[in-house]
Amino acid sequence: MITKQKLKEYANKLMFDMEDSEYETLLKEFDVIEEQMKLVANLEGIDKITPMTFPFEMDYAQYRDDDITRTINYEDALSNSKDVKNREIKVPKVVE
Repeated sequence: MITKQKLKEYANKLMFDMEDSEYETLLKEFDVIEEQMKLVANLEGIDKITPMTFPFEMDYAQYRDDDITRTINYEDALSNSKDVKNREIKVPKVVE
């Protein structure tokens, strides 16, 4: 179950600034979603259905070939970075 406190924790971790009224609205929306999930879970034979990854058939998609035209080495790729350690760019931590 989603609580107002949990929503505040998630918002804080994602650096969202929300009003109390927005949390109340969001809680109501989660209640509706949870009820809908319960209804779907109780459908007969639902456990035999393969989950969708995309709602439409896409047999007309045309993908381009990946043509490698130019590559660069690690030194060039990292040359503009302020903080590099072990061939990795160090960035500030934003998520716990």
